[in-house]
Amino acid sequence: MKKQRLVMRTIILLVLGAAVAYTLYANFTKDKIQKVAVGEKAPDFVLTDMDGNKHRLSDYEGQGVFLNFWGTWCKPCEKEMPYMNNQYKQFKDEGVQVLAVNVGETDLAVNKFSERYDLSFPIVIDKNTQVQSAYGINPLPATFLIDKDGKVVKYITGEMTEDTIKNYMEQIKP
Repeated sequence: MKKQRLVMRTIILLVLGAAVAYTLYANFTKDKIQKVAVGEKAPDFVLTDMDGNKHRLSDYEGQGVFLNFWGTWCKPCEKEMPYMNNQYKQFKDEGVQVLAVNVGETDLAVNKFSERYDLSFPIVIDKNTQVQSAYGINPLPATFLIDKDGKVVKYITGEMTEDTIKNYMEQIKP
């Protein structure tokens, strides 16, 4: 009876140990799995903006695209939005577009945010987070610089300053 209990406890401990090891492995390797690699063509998508207009990424070929994923609750996103807006006004006539993809929030929340900061670039909402998943977005904010040929030039996570945004837009100017 004692031997049977010892065997059972050993099996349970081994199973628990394996579960802990797998969890640690999965957490440490998840950051290395980037779905969209630099140098590759950016996955195409169609999303609708706040005015009901559809935006297909491939329609912007020939122009640089500053593709930004964000949320209204994300403090770094909130800080960089006015900078993005300022630079968009400078670069939109030079062939650089900003496409801001909100990560599935309500129209009301996004509209209020957009009005508060008087944002002039297109904001689209990824309602079912398919685009976010396709691009492997985590954490926010996340930005992809896409060149005139539709290829990813750079992937940036975290808050950007106005100077870095300006430099990035210079890099993707056609």
